[in-house]
Amino acid sequence: MTVTTWEFTDDRGVRSTAGRRPERVVAYLRAGAGLWEHGIVPAGVYGSGHDGESVDPVKAGRLPAEVPYLGAGKTLDAETLGAVAPELIVDVTYDEHFAYAVDDGAASALGVPVVALSVAGQTSLSHIVERFAELAASLGAAPGPSGRAALDAAREEVRRAAGRPHAPRVLVLSAAGPDQVHLARPEAWPELRHLSELGVRLVDPGPGPGVNWLTAGWDHAVDLGADLILADARGNAVPASELTGVADWRTLTEGRPVLPWNPELAPAAGACAAFLQEVADGLSAV
Repeated sequence: MTVTTWEFTDDRGVRSTAGRRPERVVAYLRAGAGLWEHGIVPAGVYGSGHDGESVDPVKAGRLPAEVPYLGAGKTLDAETLGAVAPELIVDVTYDEHFAYAVDDGAASALGVPVVALSVAGQTSLSHIVERFAELAASLGAAPGPSGRAALDAAREEVRRAAGRPHAPRVLVLSAAGPDQVHLARPEAWPELRHLSELGVRLVDPGPGPGVNWLTAGWDHAVDLGADLILADARGNAVPASELTGVADWRTLTEGRPVLPWNPELAPAAGACAAFLQEVADGLSAV
């Protein structure tokens, strides 16, 4: 009879068990960055279908460079995963049914349990942070401040900056190229919805196709108007340096701050606090 000494039920309702607490954890990049903040050092991390052969430093957050990057999730096979001898795989889920980035077949071939925690649009930022803290604690994370005081302080700074008369309007986007831009729907992103709850005036891109984004021409972004821009800083987004020849980009950003935004923020209090503080500083500077 197998004795279970470790168990965890993820946000898909999947219960994972082991005869002892897993020590060698392989994780999706943002999940690994969140666990690392709690002192859990991954044995390896992997990307998503948006990623390539090298790690995206934005998604990796504060993960130390020594943590091996195994490649893009859907290209991983049992041999690649098995090379780092994982005892647990930690991923995220956007639909509470399937792990986002890891190939279930590869994990199954190794007999390694997969824990997937929700980062879906309807999930609150606070819940996301709490669930990753719970997982980290189950894996042996030492109790400690874990950035919660900084997160509470950053929230107050955002409230203060957003509560001023004529507070700035904020447009959130991911550049797709010289002709198109993905405009974020604030209610579809936990951290953006959290900003709205704190009083930030986020610009809604308007009706049209797309659950998370409205894809449009740059002229539409200009017409929406904004005082502050949050721009996707991940490796799969077109950087601002490649948009200097786009007239509407220059019009949109002239005299307006452009702050980096990571849509795959590490799900931990410290990383969230740093993001909120940066937004608060940006609002205060406008």
